[in-house]
Amino acid sequence: MPLANLDMDVLRTLAVAMDLGGFAKAADRLGRSQSAVSLQMRKLEDRVGRALFRRQGRGLALTDAGDVVLGYARRILELNDQAVAAARGVSLDGSVRFGVPQDFGDTWLPGVLARFTRVHPSVLLEARVDRTHKLVERVARGGLDLALLWGSPPPRADAVVVRKLPMAWVGRKGHLCAPGEPVPLALFESPCVFRQPGIEALEKAKRSWRLAFTSPSLSGLWAAAAAGLGVTIRTALGLPSSLAILDKSSGLPKLPHTELSLYAKANPSPAVARLREILLDELPGAA
Repeated sequence: MPLANLDMDVLRTLAVAMDLGGFAKAADRLGRSQSAVSLQMRKLEDRVGRALFRRQGRGLALTDAGDVVLGYARRILELNDQAVAAARGVSLDGSVRFGVPQDFGDTWLPGVLARFTRVHPSVLLEARVDRTHKLVERVARGGLDLALLWGSPPPRADAVVVRKLPMAWVGRKGHLCAPGEPVPLALFESPCVFRQPGIEALEKAKRSWRLAFTSPSLSGLWAAAAAGLGVTIRTALGLPSSLAILDKSSGLPKLPHTELSLYAKANPSPAVARLREILLDELPGAA
């Protein structure tokens, strides 16, 4: 039987799906429909001639054959990326100081850094995960070369809006805020891009509220919301599986959109410019 040629694009979809934990998340990251991603996986199974996925609870897991294909897919993709970079004459060194909000630290950031360092191992990366106002302060001091920031960009020409995303109430699945009772909030202390819009939305809807929990870390807010101590306000990015976006049935008012801005230092080095390119390519959400 003749050997089959595996489609590089399909292998990349497989790797992204396994990194993110599902076809739906992979579809969002890659800008495709979930049905298109599922079709790619079925074609991959046809090409290999083996089942690559099996049911596991409500989701899918890899079969033994799927584990084998995924391992080779990662090696093939790494060689592909290195070959393309070499062919383009990309040989980078130096350093990049990069900052992101806490929403991106656990899910999105590892994949971006891994993709960059595989192709540019000589570049020294310094990544900082922090609250936006802390990143803005560091940008102002010249301490970051590149940074994602919640909210409108600082008043400088080298920061631009790259995404506009809806704010959302976040809490335990099925959480209801009883009419007449103050809405318990789990929020960062000011300054916080999400805090004031949430409070203003409640007051406009004539809903009373109380501050039930504060924390300097996003993981603290997630824990408080998961424990039922209150609801918090973020976007859907980086949402833990223990929490859900609460719809209007929760009794909470609609929230506005927020912006995600990207700062890049003026006249960036080739290493900074390359990381910026990868960052924009990997960034989830719609512009």
